Amino acid sequence: MKIEKLSRELNTILQSIIDNESKIDTAITEIHPENRLSAKNLCRYLILRSYDLRKYHASLSDYGVSSLGTLEGYVYSNLYSVVRNLRLIQGLPIEEKSKIEIIGYKRSSELIKKNANHLFNEGSRNHQIEIMVTLPNEAAFDKSIIEEMVESGMEIARINLSHGDIDIWTKMVQFINEIKAETEHKLKIYMDLSGPKLRTSPIEVIGKNGQIKNSIPIRVGEHIILTKRATLGKKSKFGDNNEQLKKAEIGVALPEIIDDVQIDDIVLFDDGMIKSVVVSKTDEDVELLITHCYKPKLASEKGINLPDTKLNLPALTDKDIENLAFVCKNADIVGYSFVRTGNDVQYLYEQLNLNDAKDLGVVFKIENKEAFENLPSILLEGMKREKIGVMIARGDLAVEIGFERSSEVQNQILWLCEAAHIPVIWATQVLETLAKTGIPTRAEISDVVQGVQAECIMLNKGPYINDAIKMLKNILVRMEGHSLKKKNSLRALNIAKNSLNQLIGEINTKPKKTKK
Repeated sequence: MKIEKLSRELNTILQSIIDNESKIDTAITEIHPENRLSAKNLCRYLILRSYDLRKYHASLSDYGVSSLGTLEGYVYSNLYSVVRNLRLIQGLPIEEKSKIEIIGYKRSSELIKKNANHLFNEGSRNHQIEIMVTLPNEAAFDKSIIEEMVESGMEIARINLSHGDIDIWTKMVQFINEIKAETEHKLKIYMDLSGPKLRTSPIEVIGKNGQIKNSIPIRVGEHIILTKRATLGKKSKFGDNNEQLKKAEIGVALPEIIDDVQIDDIVLFDDGMIKSVVVSKTDEDVELLITHCYKPKLASEKGINLPDTKLNLPALTDKDIENLAFVCKNADIVGYSFVRTGNDVQYLYEQLNLNDAKDLGVVFKIENKEAFENLPSILLEGMKREKIGVMIARGDLAVEIGFERSSEVQNQILWLCEAAHIPVIWATQVLETLAKTGIPTRAEISDVVQGVQAECIMLNKGPYINDAIKMLKNILVRMEGHSLKKKNSLRALNIAKNSLNQLIGEINTKPKKTKK
């Protein structure tokens, strides 16, 4: 691309950001003062990423100018410098920099480090990325389990409120506080709220030998009924020519989802192992056609994912609200499961205010398609509090968006959070084979290296968890000297385009023709 055209088009994008600065100011009026400049940068990033920037990379590199590949944290400063340098190369006068608040590279790095330290842990260590580990329920009865994890390198202890009860959680908290008092480790406590659980109801059907089975057989092409009605499940009946005579029947743990699903919506069971589509519905029932089946049976209490469905479920259950008092008293950070919109963020903040939890850190778990699509609004609403973070819950997220898109989407989450200077937790199946068997796979080692782009990496439990913690710590020490975030190609992001009108109003992102 000729330098004149390159300079003109990039200047148009820069001017678009400048022209929308007043709208950005309006959009961030309620943001916490410590997060306001970061919120501005996020809005500028959304404007920038509504353009396809790939066509500029090669030409910018040829001219020895920044290719815009690492500008997430300091959008205006980087883009202005690129336009300025292109004008200098052409021998043109430099336009005066617009008098708007800016963030440079150094300030951007300082902000993300400050926010990570504030949310997680402050203090000198030989690596910057935090290590979070899920505590098994056995840790409530054996203090040495937690002690060994801490000695191996755990810095944040995760208590999953989906498992155990308040007596177990209380004992874990007691042990953690004792270890903190006995050692110099600055251990923090993270508690995950359960959120609504979309699962199949208990199944009890009579097998051929008269035994009760907790699953029903499933095959591709079969029609089954998902119902609100109380049922212990029914198997399909097929004729001699494999024609279906009777449809299988399965209940759901949350009957409300029957109201929300629509014809042609995808319904996934058991981590995506069984895929179906809605072909008809009544007030009480939904008829599904099984389209893919990687398991021959559908069992009791298996997860249900609804990637196409807008659910009208509260993100906090009655049990979550009941548990919040315990969380606010004993945790440093709360994990918000099932958050999908900015309104969900408001609801949690209202409940935290009722518990006078002004200093509690909040982590938004992005674990479904709707949460990803609404991530910019979740971030901006979240930034009304000072201490926030994002967890990329890659398990459920991959099921909903498709495994082939999971790498692309997790990168987009990293970019958006970097633009907002919000720390990220890299979660789900990290070093899982090592934690379970004692031997890692090459793929999961590479996954950890990818996770170095985040500010925290979470490990789950397993008999070899201390080996996994030590290996993760060793990898982090080695890799942090090589890597700080990552350079990327920058095609236009749909999430940026779709979020702009909602967050700051309609803007013109089409390059205007200007006189040379």
